[in-house]
Amino acid sequence: MKVMIVDDEADIREILAFNLSAAGYDTVDCGTAEAALVQIRKGSVPDIILLDIMLPGMSGFKLADTLRKVDNCNVPIIFLTARNTENDLLTGFSAGGDDYISKPFSINEVLVRVKAVLKRCSPESQSASNIVLGDLLIDTVNKSVSVAGTPVQLSRKEYDIIHLLCSNPGKTFSRSDFIRELWKDAPYVLDRTVDVHIARIRSKLGPCRDMISNRAGFGYSIECNE
Repeated sequence: MKVMIVDDEADIREILAFNLSAAGYDTVDCGTAEAALVQIRKGSVPDIILLDIMLPGMSGFKLADTLRKVDNCNVPIIFLTARNTENDLLTGFSAGGDDYISKPFSINEVLVRVKAVLKRCSPESQSASNIVLGDLLIDTVNKSVSVAGTPVQLSRKEYDIIHLLCSNPGKTFSRSDFIRELWKDAPYVLDRTVDVHIARIRSKLGPCRDMISNRAGFGYSIECNE
């Protein structure tokens, strides 16, 4: 497994690379988001990215958003940063982040989070059959979504949410349910984070957007009357 470390502080890159290598990971490090993007576009796609937010030039948020929306790259991303306000967390998850670790951090925490995110995002963790609800199709092998045959570009976390809903049609999930199921290894997830992701999913589903219903005071479910 290859871990890409993107941080403008050389000592942090060195410490992370040393400990990740000792744990059996291959590592590559970049001092800027631009350098990371060049490597990825040349085909050197890692299995996971440890990404700082405050970078010279392109920010970590911008890199994540570019990878998700422009390059259609769903490599897992863990934001590694000293910024941990509620707004920063929501922005990070909305940009397609899979986890968020605040500086200063312990190496053991980083190793545990990397292992957990890789396990959660592995193909083996997904069911091998497609899910079809009306015009909405979930390809659980390729982890993709389409509406009436048209592909829908979702971040990894957005996919996880729609997959959970579609695997349990008619079942209502509270915000706490989503956090427990999909963010079990992330300690800083807020209820609003779920709302942000649901709103983004709805905006992308076109004619299927109303399949996701919100029962006030209870949570979200997906309904299909066909």
